[in-house]
Amino acid sequence: MNVRHLSITCVATLALATSACTSETTEECAEPLYAGKATDEAWHAMVDVKSKPIDSSRAVNLLSPTSGEVYPADATPPAWEWTSPLRASLMRPQQGALALEAAPRPSRSLTAWLGDLFIPTAHAHLPPYTGDLYWVEVSTPGSTCPVVQVLTSELSWQLDANTWAELGKNAGKDLTVQVMSAYLVQNRVTEGPYRLDPPRTFRRSAQ
Repeated sequence: MNVRHLSITCVATLALATSACTSETTEECAEPLYAGKATDEAWHAMVDVKSKPIDSSRAVNLLSPTSGEVYPADATPPAWEWTSPLRASLMRPQQGALALEAAPRPSRSLTAWLGDLFIPTAHAHLPPYTGDLYWVEVSTPGSTCPVVQVLTSELSWQLDANTWAELGKNAGKDLTVQVMSAYLVQNRVTEGPYRLDPPRTFRRSAQ
């Protein structure tokens, strides 16, 4: 067996072992909805940094829903809004932006790297995103994946009828809203992520 063949065999074995381990310990969640200028490539960059410790120093100021808010059962889909320190500091010196563009891309997981090695994926040729992004997740206590979620470049989220109906399936339960924000340069996170601590709690009335 030559060295090249041995190397490929070892990597394949590692890939299978890693995949088996991951499938037992991690539940894959669906992609979020996209709004504004957000893209799936920018979302993957956010996923790469999501496991970092919670930093609320520059988290958004969530204006709605308010803490403990209860929506009537017949309420129409609301619009949630927030303000962000990231948006307030968008005017950055040009030389600073150039330096940020040279920053290294956040490392991908070993599983993702091995997957691309054996099964190359098709990448959409969308313009790389530069700007502030907001990943809003609505979850139930103890859930692994969010009930609904959106990635947006806007400072608001107008929930649609389908999303509101999905939340209606959890009427009477406490729901939490977490907003993770970050600043990206060419699809690379250069500031953040920042998160609410604690996340906001609300519910939809069952009656």
